[in-house]
Amino acid sequence: MDSPIFKQILSDFELDRSLEKPVYLQLADRILSLIKTGKIQSGQKLPSSRQLADILNINRITVSKAYEELQTQGWLESFVGKGTFISSYLPEYKPETLYDSHSSISQKQGGFKIDQKDYLVTFSPVTAQLHLDDGFPDPTLAPLHELYRAYRNQLTRSGLYDKFGNYSYPDGSVYYREAISKYLNETRGLKTTLNNILSVRGTLMGLNTVCSGLIEPGDVIVSGYPGWGRAEANFAHAKANHIMIPVDEHGLVVDELEKICKIQQVRMVYVTPHHHFPTTVPLRIDRRLELLRLAKEYQFIIFEDDYDFDFHYSHRPLLPLASADENGMVIYCGSFSKTLSPAFRMGYLVASENVIEYLSKIRLLLDRQGDHILDNAMGEILNDGTIQRYLRKTLVVYEERRNFFCQQLSDVLKDVVEFIIPAGGMSVWTKFDRSIDLERLAKKALAKGLYVSDGKAHKYPQFDENALRLGFASPCLEELEKSVAILKEVL
Repeated sequence: MDSPIFKQILSDFELDRSLEKPVYLQLADRILSLIKTGKIQSGQKLPSSRQLADILNINRITVSKAYEELQTQGWLESFVGKGTFISSYLPEYKPETLYDSHSSISQKQGGFKIDQKDYLVTFSPVTAQLHLDDGFPDPTLAPLHELYRAYRNQLTRSGLYDKFGNYSYPDGSVYYREAISKYLNETRGLKTTLNNILSVRGTLMGLNTVCSGLIEPGDVIVSGYPGWGRAEANFAHAKANHIMIPVDEHGLVVDELEKICKIQQVRMVYVTPHHHFPTTVPLRIDRRLELLRLAKEYQFIIFEDDYDFDFHYSHRPLLPLASADENGMVIYCGSFSKTLSPAFRMGYLVASENVIEYLSKIRLLLDRQGDHILDNAMGEILNDGTIQRYLRKTLVVYEERRNFFCQQLSDVLKDVVEFIIPAGGMSVWTKFDRSIDLERLAKKALAKGLYVSDGKAHKYPQFDENALRLGFASPCLEELEKSVAILKEVL
């Protein structure tokens, strides 16, 4: 290719020396775009490095490095005594409009088909100054300094190869699993060893791992309505036959489950027995025992999601189903998202040893191993009692906030809301008068700087209560008072 022609097609090309990308890579990218848009073709000769350096008024070495980069990638080929050419192995590119690299359509929409699924939904983080959220902890109370110290301790130079030099166990670090096992045995009445523990990044990962490994398309999964949409999305993604049964003031209606078991094989029952999500009611003791009996008789898995065990105010927390499981039917799942903060993705699955061994192989397909450094840091603050002291302190704070918030609802909104003071957890299941449009309420509150749910997540064909979960744990008392005042104003 003659230099004047090449000079013409490079007339709009400007090297930007302020960019972090080296000049030779900018040049290489420009030549590559000319190839891809058909402006220079397979087999065409390029100017020598000296000629192109003169055209662009740059160093000859820069051009040589750009050529070498493209030659390494296979776009160019060089022959001694002949020069540098566009590779003869490339297909012929038809000229097309050159898109700006920052707005290329290929970066916005793939060229292949995606079958969109209705259950695959995302969400927008809460940005409002005030929030009655889904029931999250107050991160200002979390033992962040102690966790930072424990994490920093993991970065000492001792045992570097074991920590950083190779892969480790996919089921989690030994130290973390031992700490979790001890903690669960002491606080939840479980009888575990480290071999009963699988480290996961929160409840969702635990549930997804179980669905991936133990659920086949068409398997029957039973859960209660209203329920947790994220769990239900996992059931749909696993192509399970998902059947929902009622939840009343005493939790999951287990009699309805037995009716299903008598006519078809149930593979798994998903349940939040400590405080049902979203209504916060605990599963009554007779139903707990009956659920365990049915699991043994009909051989189905109980997936016990114990998302907020640590927060119970009226009396000691009800022990998990897993603590009374003598037949290996329960897979118990918990996390530190409700204990510390949703930002910390640390959790655990608890099951029989052979189940954990199998699920660790399934987890390996998704995530080679967890964050062992963070897991070990958590193990350290479990072993030194930090978490236990933190929970004792926050239990008092959250109980005060619950009582204050419920009193505010009674005093300020008594004509339009109905609720039962929850025995535990971090939110109040609040039923609004039927005349109130919750979606409109949420929009008007947000305009005043207050986030509340619009209630859509709790709507089902079989269940249409005009209700919201109003979280009281993350705001302070003053913020709770302001939040209720805003609700009154917009109502």
